Amino acid sequence: MDKIVALVRHKFFKKHYIFGFGLLLGEQLQGEIIRKSIHLLIAMVPLLAAIDQRATMLLLAAGTLFYVFAEQLRLEGRTVFIVSDLTVIASRERDKGQFVLGPVTLGLGAMLALLLYPAKAASIAIYALAFGDSLAGLIGRFFRSLRIPFTNGKTLAGSLACFLAVLFITFRLIHNLEIALIIALIATLLETLPTGDFDNLLLPVGTGFAASKLLLLT
Repeated sequence: MDKIVALVRHKFFKKHYIFGFGLLLGEQLQGEIIRKSIHLLIAMVPLLAAIDQRATMLLLAAGTLFYVFAEQLRLEGRTVFIVSDLTVIASRERDKGQFVLGPVTLGLGAMLALLLYPAKAASIAIYALAFGDSLAGLIGRFFRSLRIPFTNGKTLAGSLACFLAVLFITFRLIHNLEIALIIALIATLLETLPTGDFDNLLLPVGTGFAASKLLLLT
């Protein structure tokens, strides 16, 4: 199945270019774009939770469990329509032939933010996960820049993108530049830690904790 998916990915992307520069997307970058596009969907959670938090939690739990079921079938050689193919396309090299954990920690991270923190702090935490982490990954691959030591390849450009994204979103939510700067810095530091797929847990939980405490000062 992996060979089939690789062929589909090659055919789909071979004439697609980035920002008009005429640079053919590499396979790793293709996977990163798809992975982070899926990642961005978690940004819908605060909007849904504002309507009905319980239903949103149930939706996240059901989606996570369904993915676990689909991924287990994929490892057994059986595919689930679309889900298994997207998993293979978006998986990193280290995930080949293994259970791809990212979507599980992504769903759990959003659920923990909703469970642990007030609505505004939870929203900041989830948006940091959706936009901060996603932009860090994409910008880090699009642009060559200094690699930060002891971060397993994280780049200065990616970390700056994370910082600016979280700063912008947080300021729009709380209208306090000083606190937004602190939250953005904390989120960026958490994102740079070499935690693999577990950054989907650490980033929202840590950012949400900081936001919940700092918002008490406003």
